[in-house]
Amino acid sequence: MFRVFVLAGLSVLPGIALAIPEIPAVTVTGAEGESSYGVSLQILAVMTALTLLPSALIMLTSFTRIIVVFAILRQAIGLQSTPSNQILVGLALFLSIFVMSPVLKEINTTALEPYLAEEVAPEDALKAASGPLKEFMFAQTREDDLDLFLGLAGQEIKADTDEAMLAEIDFFVLVPAFMTSELKTAFQIGFILFIPFLVIDMVVASVLMSMGMMMLSPLIISLPFKLMLFVLVDGWVLIMGTLASSFGVFG
Repeated sequence: MFRVFVLAGLSVLPGIALAIPEIPAVTVTGAEGESSYGVSLQILAVMTALTLLPSALIMLTSFTRIIVVFAILRQAIGLQSTPSNQILVGLALFLSIFVMSPVLKEINTTALEPYLAEEVAPEDALKAASGPLKEFMFAQTREDDLDLFLGLAGQEIKADTDEAMLAEIDFFVLVPAFMTSELKTAFQIGFILFIPFLVIDMVVASVLMSMGMMMLSPLIISLPFKLMLFVLVDGWVLIMGTLASSFGVFG
């Protein structure tokens, strides 16, 4: 699975070529003469790409939408640090792996396995790996967001079908459009989550005001009720099920 993530991350750099010259690094003088040792630029490019892999996994997958919704949910309930950031990130990471599993399997089948079997060149494997990732991002990107970044980049898409449009869109134009759409979707889901908890806060605050308890914080009273409501409706199952199904990659 890690190799699939590496190849998916490297797919954001489709211009890496197979035959790249070396940089002279060390020259050793011995009994048989001088021997020069160099560092391949391809290795440097790959190592640089690996440093960008965490950012690619966060911004090119379903992770952003999931972690933003979890953070908004915690704020809506009124909990400041429970669940902790580590727990939320862990939940978001493994739920992202679950959501992205069809895409990762396709990358493994079409790109990674042929590359390991030496059936395709590295640049062909990267191109094949970027295809499923672009399809996933394109399916989650709003048309308005895509038009915005196409206009900023000075590009115009004349294709009529989604397949032809996807082939014409540059990868580095699709990525910011996808990120913008993910944040917008996450905030829309967060707004819906806030409503029932906001109603409880308003009801508790009204009751306390009518009883003359103006010095008592409504959050102290409403927090147990919000937790009870969240548990009674099996909130975690609803949230995770809704998030997983919102991407539409299953079925």
